[in-house]
Amino acid sequence: MRCLITGATGFVGSAVVRAALRDGWQVVAARRPASDMSALEGLSVETVQVDLGDADALAAAMAGCDAVFHVAADYRLWAANPEELYENNVEGTRRVCQAVQAAGVSRLVYTSSVATLGLPKDGTPGDEDTPVCLDDMIGDYKRSKYLAEAVVREFVDDGLDAVIVNPSAPIGPRDHKPTPTGQMVLEAAAGRMPAFVDTGLNVVHVDDVARGHLQAHARGVSGRRYVLGGVDMTLAEILALVAEIVDRPPPRVRLPHNLVLPVAHVAERIARVTGRPPRVTVDGVKLAKKHMFFSHARATRELGYRARPARDALADAVAWYYAHRYLPAGKRP
Repeated sequence: MRCLITGATGFVGSAVVRAALRDGWQVVAARRPASDMSALEGLSVETVQVDLGDADALAAAMAGCDAVFHVAADYRLWAANPEELYENNVEGTRRVCQAVQAAGVSRLVYTSSVATLGLPKDGTPGDEDTPVCLDDMIGDYKRSKYLAEAVVREFVDDGLDAVIVNPSAPIGPRDHKPTPTGQMVLEAAAGRMPAFVDTGLNVVHVDDVARGHLQAHARGVSGRRYVLGGVDMTLAEILALVAEIVDRPPPRVRLPHNLVLPVAHVAERIARVTGRPPRVTVDGVKLAKKHMFFSHARATRELGYRARPARDALADAVAWYYAHRYLPAGKRP
């Protein structure tokens, strides 16, 4: 069995590469010319330089593949030019779907996000069927991922065999950039997060998300969505657990959202001048007003998906940050 994996050099993508290799797949890792290859170091994979803007090149890269895992995404809560998010996430996904059809690949697994799902008004966890519409999407990243899912469903209606997976907040080793969630864990472990806002995330180990991709390929129903989640936790609970892992006091100061929002506006204005992404974004603060809690019951029931405890994900992430000197030498977990 042979597969192409887009976004293979990224955090989730490289975990999917490892899961596929463990299952005996021949892996073709799609990369951009400037991609950092460190996440794939030591792995027996074929690499191919391909631009998601070129459907013909994508189809050529997919030749002989039995499956495509489209993991690549532009994951930014702020962009100086928001149109880049739509080009990369929406139109890039459209070209991947076109290439899958042209290459005659049997099945596509598309990596979406729980950001595209609805949240019940009563505060209970959302799932794949919670009502939601484009107007509910906060920010260009969420809107672009919502529209990208719609593209995949259009192709499914046209005969494409595709399964959609919706990871929650992946955490774990090999988060080289790191991702926004990984950066939060890193800042907390370093003691650089003295305060927090009242929000919540669904924490999941990145390797469980990767395993879910392979299970979705093997057992998922075409056109169906599957949440790949873990444990619902408030931000205070996450920070307290990270503090326990690194043996330091947890932050105690809770900031009101309305106090942080003006700071985010100022940070974004500065970012437009400097060209450097802001540490806090307006969309991020708006998103933080909601507890992003989700159920992965469908994936458990239909795919055989399982998620390990949140402590494992956080401890593995912190240990990796120590091992790779993102954190100074000191007391380790």
